[in-house]
Amino acid sequence: MIPFINVRAQREAYLSEFKQAEQEVLDSGYFIGGPQVHALESELAEFTGAKHAITCGSGTDALTIALTALGLEPGDEVIVPDFTFIAPAECVMRMGGVPVFADINAETLQVSTESIEARISDKTRGIIAVNLFGQCAPYAEIKNIAKSHGLWLIEDSAQAFGATQNSTPACTFGDISITSFYPAKPLGCYGDGGALFTASDELAQKIRLIANHGSQTRYIHEICGMNSRLDAIQAAVLRVKLRHFKDELKMRRENARKYNEFFNAVPGITPQEIANGNTSTYAQYTVLADDRETFIKKLDKAGIPHCIHYPMPLHEQPCFANFLPDYNIASALYGPPGIINTLPPNIADKLLENANIHADRAAEKVVSLPMCAFTDVDEIIARLKKEM
Repeated sequence: MIPFINVRAQREAYLSEFKQAEQEVLDSGYFIGGPQVHALESELAEFTGAKHAITCGSGTDALTIALTALGLEPGDEVIVPDFTFIAPAECVMRMGGVPVFADINAETLQVSTESIEARISDKTRGIIAVNLFGQCAPYAEIKNIAKSHGLWLIEDSAQAFGATQNSTPACTFGDISITSFYPAKPLGCYGDGGALFTASDELAQKIRLIANHGSQTRYIHEICGMNSRLDAIQAAVLRVKLRHFKDELKMRRENARKYNEFFNAVPGITPQEIANGNTSTYAQYTVLADDRETFIKKLDKAGIPHCIHYPMPLHEQPCFANFLPDYNIASALYGPPGIINTLPPNIADKLLENANIHADRAAEKVVSLPMCAFTDVDEIIARLKKEM
C-alpha cells in the first residue's frame, strides 16, 4: 500500500535520534517551553534568517496571534486568497473582522495581485498572503501594494517553510510570517505546533505576550492573551527533523521533477506551475485535471491515494454565506450553463468584478498525489503508465 505521506518511513530513518531526543525531554522535567523550545526557536531563526522566531501551539494559533499583534478590530477588512485552507479567513472572522476573498493565478494557484488591488477599500487593514502548496506568493508586488495603501502583511507559510523566492527564504516576507508544524507539513511534529517570525522587536514582544496569557511576569497579566505554547517533546522532534530537512527538500524536489516529467506528457493533466525565482517545498504535489472524475478513477484503479486540496473556494463555504452574496451570485452566473453570457454587458462586467473565476476553476480540477521525501514516485508512475 502506498501511503499519501510516509511518516512511518521517516521515523524509522531517524529512529535512534528521535528516541534520544524524546528521552531527554522526559528526563528533563521541562514539558512546555524550556531548553528544547528555546533551542528550536534559535534554529528556526537561523534557518530562515528571521530576527525573531517564536513558537506557539498551532499554525492557526499563529494566525490569530499575528492578527491580534497587528491590531485587527471588529469590522476591519482583511484580504485573503479565495483558494486555500480556511484558517486565514476563519481567524479573521473569529476576531470580528471581514475576510475579503481575492482570486488566484490560474497557473501558479497563488493569490492574484490584480485581484488584491481590486478588493482594497477604506475598511481594508491588511493582507494575508498564503504560500499555497509550498511555493511563495508574489511578494515583490504584494509588498508594494501593501506599502502604497498603508496595509500590514501577514505571510502564511504553513505549507512552505523551507521554500525560497529569489534566494530569500520563506517566513521573512511579512510584517509577521507564520508557519505550521502539523504532522503532514514538510516540517511536521507529532501533534500540533506553529511558529511566528518577524524582524520587529516590538511585534516580537507583543507576540510572546499574547501567546502566554498576556503575561511577562508570572500572575501579572498586561493584556488578555491566550495559551499557545509549544510542547517540549514536539520541539525535540522538530529539532531532529530540522537537521535532515535540507536533504528531505532535495528529495521532494526530485520527486516533483519525476512527476512533472511524466504528467507534462499526459493530455489533460497540468502540474501546478512554479513561478520564476521560486523553489517549492511541495507540501502537496498538485495537478489540474480537465476531467477530474476520470483521472481519480484511474488513480483508484492503480491503488494510488489522492486528495482534493481544496474542493471549493472559500466564498462557497457555508460559514461565509451570509455576508458574501456577490461572490456566490457572480460565480453561479459564470458557471454552467453560462448565464453570465446572456446578460447585458454592463451588468455582466459588474458581476464579473466580484467573480473569482480562477479559484472556482481550480476547485473543480485540483488533485494532490502522494508526496514526501520517502515517497516512491517511480512506483507510482509505473502504476499510472498502465492506466493512462
